[in-house]
Amino acid sequence: MSCLFCDIVEGKIPAQIVKKDDHVVVFRDIQPQAPTHVLVVPTKHISTINDLTGQDAAIIGKMVMAAQEVAVAEGIDESGYRMVLNCNKDGGQSVFHIHLHLLGGRTMQWPPG
Repeated sequence: MSCLFCDIVEGKIPAQIVKKDDHVVVFRDIQPQAPTHVLVVPTKHISTINDLTGQDAAIIGKMVMAAQEVAVAEGIDESGYRMVLNCNKDGGQSVFHIHLHLLGGRTMQWPPG
């Protein structure tokens, strides 16, 4: 089955890439909800957070560290930012390849919705 984010990772679909290495690809969201809104996607396809195994623990760490690096590069590290992982339909997941949203550049509200 085709996966939008796998196609972006493989370069089959263009995206505004912010960072790329062997473990993650970070690109700008096409419908940004904040001045900085990027998606941190592992290069390994994992459909949902529920599909993670103990062997995937390092992937989550690499995703968070990539988000931190981008926050610094975007100049939002001192003012603050939000990281979000959605799981399944009711959790707000619309693309079934795990991804971390990094949002910043404005004041975040709570509760989020």
